[in-house]
Amino acid sequence: MIGASVGAIAALLLAPKSGAELRKDLAEKSKEAWEKWKEESKYQPVINSENHDTIGLLALDENGNLSGACTTSGMAYKLHGRVGDSPIIGAGLFVDNEIGAATSTGLGEAIIRVAGSSMVVELMRHGYSPTDACKEVVNRIIKKHSDLTNLQCGFIAIDKKGNFGGYSVYAGFNYALKTSTEDKMVDAGFDRNW
Repeated sequence: MIGASVGAIAALLLAPKSGAELRKDLAEKSKEAWEKWKEESKYQPVINSENHDTIGLLALDENGNLSGACTTSGMAYKLHGRVGDSPIIGAGLFVDNEIGAATSTGLGEAIIRVAGSSMVVELMRHGYSPTDACKEVVNRIIKKHSDLTNLQCGFIAIDKKGNFGGYSVYAGFNYALKTSTEDKMVDAGFDRNW
């Protein structure tokens, strides 16, 4: 709630300075859609396996310091009081400047159950590469679910040496890589043999 409030306040303060027009009609359309949804109130989290809504960023600076951030667009029409993985330290994001950093996207409940991002970093502490650590945590998520329909989860990670990787339940999860010599999109690994 704090993040949403801070974002709303920032928008109200910055919009006039940037020349942006403040509009209420989009909020009204959203409210109307929500009111219509409440008539049946079916909580059916549907994750787009070919896309993701959480934005995560991991960085290693020239001095060898790691940092990370994540945000989420959230899940529409979620259960009252639901908290996704993004605001939970260790689930949606975890940074240990001695080892590495990881962030996630997908169905937050599944990521929370395995303390996803902190587990990726802990596996790197024990010698896993960033890709292998992400793969291991994805496999733990897969093993906890008998039905993988709409269960997309993905992780990206970077270690202290600048090695990076990612892995997801389904194909379609990619991430941007920017270094002093590269600027490209990278498709994360996945395994359909689960």
